[in-house]
Amino acid sequence: MINQSQFKSLLAGRTPKTAIILGSGLNKVAEAITDELIIKYKKIEGFPQSTVEGHLSQMVIGKLGNREVLCMQGRFHLYEGYEPYVIADMIRALRFVGIEELIITNAAGSLNTQIVPGDIMVIKDHINFSARNPLSGPNVDAIGPRFVDMSNAYDRDLRAKIHKTASKIGLTLKEGVYIMVLGPNFETAAEIKAFRIWGADAVGMSTVPEILSAVHCGMKVVALSIITNFGTGIVDKPLSHEETLSVSAIAAENLTRLIKAYVAED
Repeated sequence: MINQSQFKSLLAGRTPKTAIILGSGLNKVAEAITDELIIKYKKIEGFPQSTVEGHLSQMVIGKLGNREVLCMQGRFHLYEGYEPYVIADMIRALRFVGIEELIITNAAGSLNTQIVPGDIMVIKDHINFSARNPLSGPNVDAIGPRFVDMSNAYDRDLRAKIHKTASKIGLTLKEGVYIMVLGPNFETAAEIKAFRIWGADAVGMSTVPEILSAVHCGMKVVALSIITNFGTGIVDKPLSHEETLSVSAIAAENLTRLIKAYVAED
């Protein structure tokens, strides 16, 4: 378990209310932070380590626009071998140090031909196809309820705010349903066909455990997918993690502008 008190002490008096979790290849957001304090995950007792290329296993605390934020460069995926409770423990540690709003980003594959590589998709709902849930097991009533209402998991007001922000800076965002798979393999063509029938617009291997944990402990959440590719079978092209990182790097410029403008609008 994460030593929450020791984690708080490492913040050295910083009191960010907003945290940003960065997906694959999206480190430019953290690079835009000024007056930064960098904390390596390994410095925090009990904090897990990311093992995936493009995830740096550190957090950056500082100013993004006019707001102090805590930015995580590296998340934890179930396919790395982590149990779901590890992600819940991490989110609860963020809540303990004062985080109230969570901005989650990821790299995802499109299942919708109207949402193309390079687009930014605001997640409005999800399907959990991983068959794993970080809230399984004994409930901690002091943190949140046993049965969590998910009707506004992707906060409507925050979604409206980020669309408004995008319009102001000349970006057009898409919006859709995200489906999480366990991974680490990319999905088969048959799976992609099934997911499209279910109403999913994008697919990825993260985010849902973080959402479930954050909603459980009372955080407000907005989530954004960088679309890096089409799902298997939609176009005749093999998938690779290298392509994910390459497209993410291009789209990250727009994502950085968007998040910086968004957090400035208090």
